Amino acid sequence: MPPLVAHTDLPTFQRLHEEGEEILSPDRASHQCIRELHIGLLNIMPDAALEATERQFFRLVGACNQIAQFHVHPFTIDGLERSSAAGQHIQRYYESFEQIKRDGLDALIISGANVTHDHLQDEAFWLPLTEVFEWAKRNVTSILCSCLATHALIQSCYGVERTRLPEKRWGVFSHKVVDRQHPLMAEINTRFDVPHSRFNEVFQVDMEKHGLKVLVASEEAGVHLAVSPDGFRIVFFQGHPEYDDISLLKEYKREVLRYYHDERSDYPPFPEHYFDVGVQKLLADYAGRVILAKAKGKPLEPLPEAQIIPQLDITWRDSAKAVFNNWLGKVYQITNQDRRLPFMGGIDPENPLGL
Repeated sequence: MPPLVAHTDLPTFQRLHEEGEEILSPDRASHQCIRELHIGLLNIMPDAALEATERQFFRLVGACNQIAQFHVHPFTIDGLERSSAAGQHIQRYYESFEQIKRDGLDALIISGANVTHDHLQDEAFWLPLTEVFEWAKRNVTSILCSCLATHALIQSCYGVERTRLPEKRWGVFSHKVVDRQHPLMAEINTRFDVPHSRFNEVFQVDMEKHGLKVLVASEEAGVHLAVSPDGFRIVFFQGHPEYDDISLLKEYKREVLRYYHDERSDYPPFPEHYFDVGVQKLLADYAGRVILAKAKGKPLEPLPEAQIIPQLDITWRDSAKAVFNNWLGKVYQITNQDRRLPFMGGIDPENPLGL
């Protein structure tokens, strides 16, 4: 399996190594006669999820079995409030967008983000984000967008604003492959799970109205995976296939704390199709104690995570790895050896996969 190359001392490399992932040193990598792929990770997640997001996407890239060495280049943009610790992490380990533009990329991943306004164009990061979009559309073989990035790029490119849902789309949902012939769907189960966590949605009818091709959708959760009209230049995720087994649990824990601190009026519901019956009973008992502690002004006892985590299932990782494997395999086949150029000779940018 082709490994990630630890071309910086980013702590994520060490964490992944400790988890059993194969990580190459630059010296060892330089002695392998294997081609490099340079993949950008525009990480616009908030501080609490910054490093977890790094690990999640690095892990998916590193699991690909293409004959390549993957150099992942994390960077971020202005318009996002950062703590001192997160700012130091970014300053030490991340590259600048100016450096990214000078060196070039073969592919780009854009993470989700938290928002504070009803309309994305009112966010402080909107203009810096669209600047990255415009550069990448001209210079990068393929862009893969996660959740908020999907909504932002669809709005930027096609003028379609996302719709606020009546309630949060939150949980693990079953999805069906809509287009089995597309190369991104090669050797993938025709039905698989994907986690979602969002208040907004771009609907299938609006995607298709603008020529986007829907590849994977859920009756409950809507579209998960779609591609731009050319079939490959932009890959859109509305779900979160990069999530760890505990990601939704961490979100649930955060919502319980928000309730306890009067930052939300109702006790949070369970993420759908995520906790089994035993965990739901345990958490229902815990909810009673939280509500009582809040009413009496008593300290909050910790969430019993040690009892919960062994019961959590991860039912989406294999399909997530397969999609990433197919995506980077196609990038490898059509990208230019000069990473500042998007395609090798003879590739049609309007139909790069020859579909």
